[in-house]
Amino acid sequence: MVFATLGVLVTSLYQVWVGAKQHELQVNSMQLLYYQAPMSSAMLLFIIPFFEPVFGEGGIFGPWTLSAVIMVLLSGIIAFMVNLSIYWIIGNTSPVTYNMFGHFKFCITLLGGCLLFKDPLSVNQGLGILCTLLGILAYTHFKLSEQESNKSKLAQRP
Repeated sequence: MVFATLGVLVTSLYQVWVGAKQHELQVNSMQLLYYQAPMSSAMLLFIIPFFEPVFGEGGIFGPWTLSAVIMVLLSGIIAFMVNLSIYWIIGNTSPVTYNMFGHFKFCITLLGGCLLFKDPLSVNQGLGILCTLLGILAYTHFKLSEQESNKSKLAQRP
């Protein structure tokens, strides 16, 4: 429970920070990623030796198969695209909207597994998906209503 709480706290702070920095620096998602990626890489360079073997079999500087190299490169490309999408969504909407999108994506993943791969779906999972989708619909409805009221207020100004 402690790690879950810390994970939510850190993720929330990161998402709010991304939105604040994009607006503060007046940069787009690609520009923010361009400046953030080298800093993250440098920090990881010092942390990796504590958690991963460095030399020998299975180590960072050990022998690598072609398939391992391809998988690491694909993982890096996917991570880049995920970070870019995070920055784009938060920069154009808000951290809350990004979280709604993340929950929607998770529900679609569960439903896709059930429909495509015949994974079992428990009653609790089904109710959770239903509650999540209803919450997303309510959030979308309120955001669209808010946008409409803001547009009508702007249209009424002389």
